[in-house]
Amino acid sequence: MRVTTAAEMQALDRLAVDTYGIPGVVLMENAGAQVARILWQAFPRLQSQRVAIFCGRGNNGGDGFVIARYLSNAGVAVTVFLIGVPEGLHGDARTHFDIMRRAGVNSQSVTTPESLGEVTTQLGEYDILIDALLGTGLKAEVHGLYGQTIAVLNASRRPIVAVDIPSGLSADTGVVLGEHVRADLTITIALPKRGLLLYPAAAHVGRLVVVDIGFPAAIREHASVRCHLVKPVSIAAHLTERPADTHKGSYGHLLVVAGSLGKTGAGVLACLAALRSGAGLVSFGLPGSLNGAMEARLTETMTIPLPEAEPGVLGAAAATDIVQWLEGKSCLILGPGLGTHRETVQCVHEVLRHTRLPVVLDADGLNAVSMASLSSDEIDAPLVLTPHPGELARLRGTTTASVQADRLRAAGETARACHAVVVLKGAHTIIAEPDGTLHVNLTGNPGMATAGSGDVLSGVIGAFLGQGYAPSLAAQMGVYLHGLSGDLAVAALGTRSLIAGDLIEQLPRAFQQITRLGETPQPDWEHYWLKGKPDHPATKQVA
Repeated sequence: MRVTTAAEMQALDRLAVDTYGIPGVVLMENAGAQVARILWQAFPRLQSQRVAIFCGRGNNGGDGFVIARYLSNAGVAVTVFLIGVPEGLHGDARTHFDIMRRAGVNSQSVTTPESLGEVTTQLGEYDILIDALLGTGLKAEVHGLYGQTIAVLNASRRPIVAVDIPSGLSADTGVVLGEHVRADLTITIALPKRGLLLYPAAAHVGRLVVVDIGFPAAIREHASVRCHLVKPVSIAAHLTERPADTHKGSYGHLLVVAGSLGKTGAGVLACLAALRSGAGLVSFGLPGSLNGAMEARLTETMTIPLPEAEPGVLGAAAATDIVQWLEGKSCLILGPGLGTHRETVQCVHEVLRHTRLPVVLDADGLNAVSMASLSSDEIDAPLVLTPHPGELARLRGTTTASVQADRLRAAGETARACHAVVVLKGAHTIIAEPDGTLHVNLTGNPGMATAGSGDVLSGVIGAFLGQGYAPSLAAQMGVYLHGLSGDLAVAALGTRSLIAGDLIEQLPRAFQQITRLGETPQPDWEHYWLKGKPDHPATKQVA
């Protein structure tokens, strides 16, 4: 499923109108009807409940007028509160307001703080509040009567349903634009918007539902929209059965170069995760003085002692050995726990200059590139970079806050500049390709904010690279299954008790779950319940 910016969504709307001849008033009708349908499914007692719909003067408000008419026609007690006067409405929104009014739906205009105060005293009479105020076109901070209205909604202690996007959130970046609706359920139109999936805005979306409004498939899958959701069905489609006459050599041989004094655990986690993700063979290259302990610790992994600059520190001379050991391997994982000693940095640079194998560059591998000049033109290997926001900031020569302010843009620009697939870790993880294609992954949870989680991810992605998957697909599969393992672990252990090793233990269950999904026929595209809080009445799962 594609994920749009506000401008991209507007362009798709125009395409539906101008190329396919679907009038805008019909699209608005379909949107309102589909939102009403979801409301019936989300609120089983809707027939006996009172609904207040807060509408702005734009198309978002127009959707609200249609919703009001559908609910009223079904016997629901509904009132529309228009922020402004009907004379301020234009186009399709005005058309649907007039239809709604002729249908006998009760509406009130809110034009001053005093009239809003009168509405506030009435809200205790309503069971559900619907936000159809501002929509996706918002660029500046909310202020004035709209901001005051949003504050009233949030203070109501009533379930709030947002139409398309909670008012006050950026549809493009996930930035919070001043006063904003804190929704329990968001029903977005046609395709999800980027801001719904990016924090901090995503924290105020509640459960997210996408509804079809009659776009032809060619519009929903239009190539101009370059951002996608990582979908489990797509992941399942790429996990093929192993033939009966297979052998370990069929599934790649990874070399993991990692670890330093006190940080050998990073390499251990990457090795074990790679094995649990299907790698046929894994070798662990590390500073020579640490080899004995790791040889005893890792029974399924081969170890390679490498030259040191000092005890426990990888030396510059190790580069020659590593390049030789790469002969016959299918992937290199470089960086977890290596440290940033001057000779270690030199070693990382030399290995990157000489290898042609796919490389997962993580942690101190990324730091080594940030600390000293290494042009992407000097690297011929297919690269998957797996930075957290701080590491990406160092790569870009900027701040973590700048990266987090627009994660999709930061990841995309870095992928193009480095000619690499970039996995920007965090909530939600972004996968960016050099050609500008972006992916957003929704698996994972706060329990995964624990030491070693990123090392596990490197191992999972490396396993797929080693098995011959293209870098972008290996990254998508690795990120999705890593997050799913975290979700399974949290279900059993809770967020506070999760450690990185739990992710590795849950990887088999994650693979089993995704494999079963691939064996089960999937329904046609209609709407998706993407995420949310299951204990709230507004987040009841659609059957």
